Amino acid sequence: MNLVVVWLKRQLTNPQVVILGGIFLACFLIIYFLGRMLIPLFVALIIAYMLEGVIRTLARSRLPRSVLVAMVFSVFLAMVLVAFFLLIPLLIKQITQLVQQIPNMVDQAQIMLKQLPEKYPRYVSHEQIEALLAHLQTELVVFGQNILAGIFDSVIGFITLVVYVFIVPLLVFFFLKDKDKMIGWITGFLPRERSLSVQVWLDADRQIGNYIRGKAWEILIIWSAAYIIFTVFKLPFAMLLSLLVGLSVIVPYVGATVVTVPVVLVAYFHFGISPSFFYVSGAYLVLQILDGNLLVPLLFAEVVDLHPVATISALFIFGGLWGLWGVFFAIPLATLIQAVLTAWPRSKHPDDHAPVAL
Repeated sequence: MNLVVVWLKRQLTNPQVVILGGIFLACFLIIYFLGRMLIPLFVALIIAYMLEGVIRTLARSRLPRSVLVAMVFSVFLAMVLVAFFLLIPLLIKQITQLVQQIPNMVDQAQIMLKQLPEKYPRYVSHEQIEALLAHLQTELVVFGQNILAGIFDSVIGFITLVVYVFIVPLLVFFFLKDKDKMIGWITGFLPRERSLSVQVWLDADRQIGNYIRGKAWEILIIWSAAYIIFTVFKLPFAMLLSLLVGLSVIVPYVGATVVTVPVVLVAYFHFGISPSFFYVSGAYLVLQILDGNLLVPLLFAEVVDLHPVATISALFIFGGLWGLWGVFFAIPLATLIQAVLTAWPRSKHPDDHAPVAL
């Protein structure tokens, strides 16, 4: 207990540490209590980070920032309109077609399962298959009830999406246009002696910016590559499945594993056990290997890599706090925490390195 008291006294006598701790605590409380309400703001910040990288690249042309902001934002707004009027209707169509084919897939699965006792009588019995089918039917009924119960939520979600389509681009525009004014206004409330906080901000800004821009490129590249693969092999629902594959990179380690299930199932029910099934599965596997071993190191060379344990822990913690949005923002928030821990003053007291008696 004395060690804790001594450590606290040592930290609290450093004004830089007190300021950094106060800022971090205030940010944490705002995110914790107002996180869900501020989701449009966070989404706009992430998009602004991505577009800011483009603006910095184009700044070499020495055009005024206002002109660059107008150019980049116009392209972004055009992409939003294309997604809203072309991509989303296509995705809704493919989701509807997939839902309509689920009964046929279930029938095929039942036939396949009922054939297992005949092919492998030493390992699988008819009673086991019947019990499994009964369990699956129960789960399907519950799943159908959940879908019916979620229709109202889907309507609300669609209305929320429409609101986001208008609010988020507006926030992005002002973040880009008035970036310096906003930063100056915020720093006006901070104490003058804030060199440690500035160090954390610069490190976090660089790391989060590089991470977000790298993830954006990774999503786009993997999405495009998966769409080409699925289209070449004539796999149904190519746009829907390729989008899922692209978005799966947001959740490291877990996303690629989860999204593999629908890809393999759709390929199996469409091609059966045929060369086409193995071709598309093999091409998809190669894509995942290239993503993890070539694309990720190339895109994130300038980003401080988080340990896998830290990454998975962040996914669990922030996912438990805010669900899907928490998973989405887990890595940027973990990067911010890492920046704070990296900049936190290390104690040089001689007793700190002495062995502890057990």
